[in-house]
Amino acid sequence: MKKENKKITELVKTFEDARKLTGRPDVPDFSNLPTDMRKHFEAQYKMIVIAEALNEGWIPDWDNYNEYKYYPWFEMSPSSFAFDGSFYDCAYAYAGSGSRLKFRTRELANYAAEQFIDIWKDIQIG
Repeated sequence: MKKENKKITELVKTFEDARKLTGRPDVPDFSNLPTDMRKHFEAQYKMIVIAEALNEGWIPDWDNYNEYKYYPWFEMSPSSFAFDGSFYDCAYAYAGSGSRLKFRTRELANYAAEQFIDIWKDIQIG
């Protein structure tokens, strides 16, 4: 992953920025899925690429329970979808979010939630 002398949050403002930084291809064709499921999977792919870019090569070590892994937490209601902070937790057999959607710092989790809230919304209720 190429890196300039800027903070990663200055380099990744859009999905396209993340895609270019990671070298990942554009969103795959999900036309083989039912129409009502496509938006979710497109958003999931985008957020995985964004998380990869923001984490700058960091990969969570799921065997290391002392390593914090952060993820955004959202409040949902019938009339709104809002970011509510970021948290860390030990991952057991269950997961609060996908393992590729973890961030190495609370600040990155907060940034990802605020900057890309529309993508998160499509993942959650897409």
